[in-house]
Amino acid sequence: MNEQVQSPTGNSNATEEGLAAASGSAPAPTPTGDLSADGPRPSRAAALIVTLTVAMIVGLSLWYLVQPQPLLVQGEANATRIDIAARVDGRVGERPAERGQNVAAGQVLVRIDNPQILSKLKQAQAERAVAVAELAHIDAGTREEVVAQRKAAIASAEANLVLAQQTYDRTNELTTKGVASTQTLNEVTASLDVARRGLEQAKLSYDESVAGYTKEERGIAEANVDKATAAVATLNTQVDEMTVKAPVGSQVYQIGAELGEFVSPGVPLLSLIDLSDVWLSFDLREDLVKGLKVGDKLDVRIPALGDRVVPVEIKTIATRGEYSGWRATRATGDFDLRTFEVRAYPTEKIAELRPGMSAYLQWSGGR
Repeated sequence: MNEQVQSPTGNSNATEEGLAAASGSAPAPTPTGDLSADGPRPSRAAALIVTLTVAMIVGLSLWYLVQPQPLLVQGEANATRIDIAARVDGRVGERPAERGQNVAAGQVLVRIDNPQILSKLKQAQAERAVAVAELAHIDAGTREEVVAQRKAAIASAEANLVLAQQTYDRTNELTTKGVASTQTLNEVTASLDVARRGLEQAKLSYDESVAGYTKEERGIAEANVDKATAAVATLNTQVDEMTVKAPVGSQVYQIGAELGEFVSPGVPLLSLIDLSDVWLSFDLREDLVKGLKVGDKLDVRIPALGDRVVPVEIKTIATRGEYSGWRATRATGDFDLRTFEVRAYPTEKIAELRPGMSAYLQWSGGR
């Protein structure tokens, strides 16, 4: 009995194997130390994958941060603007042009009324007519009637001289005989001298009438004509300036003078814009224009045109004006940087592009 009781406890495995063999089933597997070692492998692989992913994200972030980022530069569309000013004073009489109207070259924009200029023009024209008449009178020479009159004056002076000579001879003879006094002789002697001078004067007047006017007198007359002509031309120019015309084909942008308003020389009447000459203007610091040169082509976007991409070509790179606060030394610990204007023109004509529209580009030269 004692051996039967100890047998199940001491040889439990053998008994179980015997029972399993008696029942015809396979023995149950017993866990070993190898199975417990294979259990943690999936958790280490997942940790390795997470570590690699985080490392890649950090690496890509650092790489992105050290790369130069494109700078968004905003610009504006501009066009050639022409300010039309009056060169004469007066009141605005007519203004055929309206805001937003397209005008052709030579088209009338404004007419100015100034009666004083018109009156001065008529006066200058009359003075010129007088100067021209005087020149024609000189060119015509002395009239035949005047020449004949001067010739008759010579004959009269000769007759007076003969009479004075005869009177002098008789008086001199009588004075010698003691009949006439010395005073009477002196009087007839003076009369004889006067007759001689009168004959000389008559001959000189005749010679003058025959010779006509001198070249100096003709030159003075011609100069008077030129002076009067210049005065008329000056006033004609002022009259022409009373009608203001468009210098080129453009569009009326602004109007600064209304009908009936008095305007002075130099005061803008209206402004025109030439839509055939539109460009894009950008302002860049001088450290951003490194490597940029005239002729470079860029792509800009126009928000007003549906964010349309417009290719442009750089035509001008010019510095902005200096200001009183600009410093060229490191007095403040750093340099002040100048600003440059970059002007770019569209490579193709864009009819919808108008002054004032914004434009922007991704400037890869900045951080």
